[in-house]
Amino acid sequence: MKAIKSGIVIATVASVLALGACDKAKDGAKTSDAAPAGPAAATVNGTAISQSTVDGIARQAAAQGRPDTPETRKAIVDQLALQMVVADEAVKKGLDKSPEVVEQLNAMKQSVLANAYVRDYVKNNPVTDEMLKAEYDRIKAQIGGGNQYKARHILVDKESDAKDIIARLKKDPSAFAKLAAERSKDPGSKPQGGDLGWFDPAQMVPEFGAAVSKLEKGKITEVPVKTQFGYHVILLEDTKPVEAPPLDEVKPQLAQQVQQQNLRKQLDSLKAAAKIEVAAAPAATPPPAAMSAPAATPAAPAATPSAPAATPSAPTPTATPAAPAAAAPASPAAPAKK
Repeated sequence: MKAIKSGIVIATVASVLALGACDKAKDGAKTSDAAPAGPAAATVNGTAISQSTVDGIARQAAAQGRPDTPETRKAIVDQLALQMVVADEAVKKGLDKSPEVVEQLNAMKQSVLANAYVRDYVKNNPVTDEMLKAEYDRIKAQIGGGNQYKARHILVDKESDAKDIIARLKKDPSAFAKLAAERSKDPGSKPQGGDLGWFDPAQMVPEFGAAVSKLEKGKITEVPVKTQFGYHVILLEDTKPVEAPPLDEVKPQLAQQVQQQNLRKQLDSLKAAAKIEVAAAPAATPPPAAMSAPAATPAAPAATPSAPAATPSAPTPTATPAAPAAAAPASPAAPAKK
């Protein structure tokens, strides 16, 4: 169990150490030269592992649903110590001067700094009530003016069957739900007597939406409505105007949406102001002519050797800064229908 928990935190720990190694790789300093930040949680060959580093990793783990327990913290310290020992050995061997390693460390540093910028921007540019009101009014204007419809339908394959149902409903309109349960081939609405709930006609296939929009409340289509799914008999039960939910009800989601929009505008402006020159991709090398390989030819070795199990795995740097999750639109979502 301890080994499992140590493995769980390894990626986070590696990210923390990698950031420190970025600066040391540039000046060729030994990994143990940096001064600790605050009290030490442990020391490795005289070099302190700061308590703040352990606390930060524990908080990240807790945010991902992993309990902040003494056992977890011990695993964090153990992994930090292991990686510090291995990192020192790498520096002694001059691996920090390797072009490949320097390139990876620089990429990791850029990723961490970019994410730090995003966090700083979000912290120092909060969403105001004026921003929320403006976005709410914009969305409200987009969804206003239309109607929602509550209807039932019976879907059959043959036009003759639909006409027969319409004839029976003219004699007994109250039998609609019963006939839908017996004869409709729509598995989604059949158990509910053909009930489709509230919907926007634009959600439906055009023929169905147009037929519903022309019906009067309480009326049934007098002729079958043909769509790509078959023939429909439709009963319009009710209509109501489309209304936006109250601002207070959608405020948290709307705040996330506005925050995401503001951040995207800021990142786009930074990119637009930068001088970015993309090198042309090299032409693809044409494949060699097909040849029959000798039966005795040994298999080619793997392109890269597998790292030893004891070696801490390096994290993959994030390509772009992590932005807050985009919120769903503030307008109420209607159920999807055929």
